[in-house]
Amino acid sequence: MQIHTVARNDSLWNLARTYGVPLEHIVEVNNIGESDALVVGQALIIPTPSSSKTHKVARGESLWAIARQYGLSLQEIAAANNISNPALIKPGQIIIIPAPQLMTIEVNGYIERYDDVAQKEVRERANELTYLSIFSYHIKEDGTLVSIDDEALRETAIANGVTPMMVISNISEQGFSGELISHVLNTQQSYTHLITTVANTMAERGFKALNIDFEYIPPEDRELYNQFLRDITRHLHQFNYLVSSAVAPKTSSDQVGRLYEAHDYKVHGEVLDFVIIMTYEWGWTGGPPRAVAPLNEVSKVINYALTEIPANKIMLGIPLYGYEWTLPYESGVSRARALSTEAATSLAREKKAAIEYDSTAQSPHFSFYDENKKEHVVWFEDARSLQAKFNLVKQHDLRGVSYWKLGIIADTNWYLLSENFNVAKLELE
Repeated sequence: MQIHTVARNDSLWNLARTYGVPLEHIVEVNNIGESDALVVGQALIIPTPSSSKTHKVARGESLWAIARQYGLSLQEIAAANNISNPALIKPGQIIIIPAPQLMTIEVNGYIERYDDVAQKEVRERANELTYLSIFSYHIKEDGTLVSIDDEALRETAIANGVTPMMVISNISEQGFSGELISHVLNTQQSYTHLITTVANTMAERGFKALNIDFEYIPPEDRELYNQFLRDITRHLHQFNYLVSSAVAPKTSSDQVGRLYEAHDYKVHGEVLDFVIIMTYEWGWTGGPPRAVAPLNEVSKVINYALTEIPANKIMLGIPLYGYEWTLPYESGVSRARALSTEAATSLAREKKAAIEYDSTAQSPHFSFYDENKKEHVVWFEDARSLQAKFNLVKQHDLRGVSYWKLGIIADTNWYLLSENFNVAKLELE
């Protein structure tokens, strides 16, 4: 597999001939039509054979750029060529491109709908998923849960070898509620009732794992939340259930902000079976235009997380979406529109906009003007940005990845995932 960035005058036919790959294979892997015009700057996956090959270094080409082109980490390509200093490669030098050795990881996918469409998605993606996180069972003040009709979805997951993971959240009618979780943590009867209710629900509904997604917890409740994690994990481990949490993307233990302060990475890493770090939403629907998951920011989070949480407990959060902003951006007023990689590329094609790639954020973006002469800015994920995140998983030997969310067309991601990793499966009784 290689990743090709479309240049002016490129065509599918020319690319197929250049790489020696059937045109229909390129079309299928990238979910495009044979008649679709290619977009300058578009990242295309070229499904070349995985056996070792060679690459002749061009003038100005770096080893890092070569590694990215072939979906490898800098460390992998340097080791294959006995290169101790990547900066010393020369034009004309022949570089061996090794066949990637697939690492085995766990893959989680959150899903928010429970209908026939959701079941179809699970069947189609079953081979690429370890867990299906059904979002979500909302907690109530008395420690009970708002039930959801997910029976068919759970049964579909189990029948297709995917472990259903129960997700509990502190979502009220107004969204994530710090007041709600604070009440439960500070009320002994509710606290105890929640633990037993979760255990009973998991047993009744066939869940094998739990994901705790409590957000905007008041900072003063940090230790109570830590103790809750200890108590519920101890209780659920009696039944051989896995317990995990979803945490905000922090870069230090003392990071200020209600989203961060009560999430104690060290305790989560000590107590839980694994931790899903929500490394996305730097660019978000209510914020100014920027990459949703810029690699430079994601890397800072992972570097800090590794000082508090074992690598084999860290799941890297990956978004399957981007945003389109209409300028000028007005704080508190502007709302960006979410869109998939495929939708973003189609929009660039429609607007005849060239896609650019931010080397720092490792994210694609483009802009255009509408009929009212208003500028639009789009940031999204593509094969290059996803490969950069997969390389981070390999570099740090992380447990795996977690997607927000299923139901978004993301064919590029799933092909790329299968080219980079083997997906672990749990035994389902």
